[in-house]
Amino acid sequence: MSRFTAPRLVLGALSVAALLATGAVQAKDAEPVSPIPAAKVTNPGKVELGKKLFFDPRLSRSGFISCNSCHNLSMGGSDNLKTSIGDKWQKGPINSPTVLNSSLNVAQFWDGRAKDLKEQAGGPIANPGEMAFTHDLAVDLLTSIPQYVAEFKKVFGHDKLTIDEVTQAIAAFEETLVTPNARFDKWLKGDKKAINAQELRGYQLFKSSGCVACHNGPNLGGTSFQKMGLVEAYKTDNPAEGRSAVTGNDAERFNFKVPTLRNVELTYPYFHDGAADTLTQAVDTMGRLQLGKKFTPEENADIVAFLKTLTGDQPKFTLPILPPSSDKTKRPQPFE
Repeated sequence: MSRFTAPRLVLGALSVAALLATGAVQAKDAEPVSPIPAAKVTNPGKVELGKKLFFDPRLSRSGFISCNSCHNLSMGGSDNLKTSIGDKWQKGPINSPTVLNSSLNVAQFWDGRAKDLKEQAGGPIANPGEMAFTHDLAVDLLTSIPQYVAEFKKVFGHDKLTIDEVTQAIAAFEETLVTPNARFDKWLKGDKKAINAQELRGYQLFKSSGCVACHNGPNLGGTSFQKMGLVEAYKTDNPAEGRSAVTGNDAERFNFKVPTLRNVELTYPYFHDGAADTLTQAVDTMGRLQLGKKFTPEENADIVAFLKTLTGDQPKFTLPILPPSSDKTKRPQPFE
């Protein structure tokens, strides 16, 4: 399903039954979507340190919120809330995008204000509406914990611990959070039984309706910014301005990063404002607003069936045991 405008593509003459029988559309070089490769870990020590930091709530003022709070790795890398909950139960301004496969994005955040995962990792720590700490306080806290000091030195080779090392480590861990081996990837690689007839119909409709103009490549999105509400205006009470808030260019107002469709079955609710609770609603809205097309219930169900084939292997790892605070570690202040 495309969230944004796209030219109409034309289906081939083969029937779905013939496609299933021959695998004629499975030549991966001809497809606008490609499989996700497995993660390659080049520095396991940095990844392990980043994993600890990702799960450590002490990097927040309250001592309660971690990266995993809004990007829950047990829930598709998101929090399944319309908008996230921040410090002192503050309502977040925007839907939390999944962290899974985020290394494949052209930039981070809905408006692309962070150029990469490293830059993104520092944002929530210092955001008063999220973790509500400061970078200096985060570094002071980590420096007060001997096990962290030793681990940082082992990974980076020096005694100086700065926010740069913190965000490098978190980004290294997040780069491993890819989800290969989705059923659709297996089909792309030639397994003709990996998806069924309805799912294949959904993929063909996904292509012929123009969704692939924006949702393409290994991540089925994440590589461009597009206007939300092209054929019809998108109505929302969410104040997010999109890309224009970063560039200052009013022509980019309401332009948001095209979200990945990988694992989309797990990452509800949908859109930057979390307005669509279900994939059925999301497909209907995007068809009308972005393509000027009203999908029939059967067409909608076919596309949804296809989207569910994009759920890949979820990250599996041992939950980190965090190093204990020392007597010098500042205690959290959740109620002040």
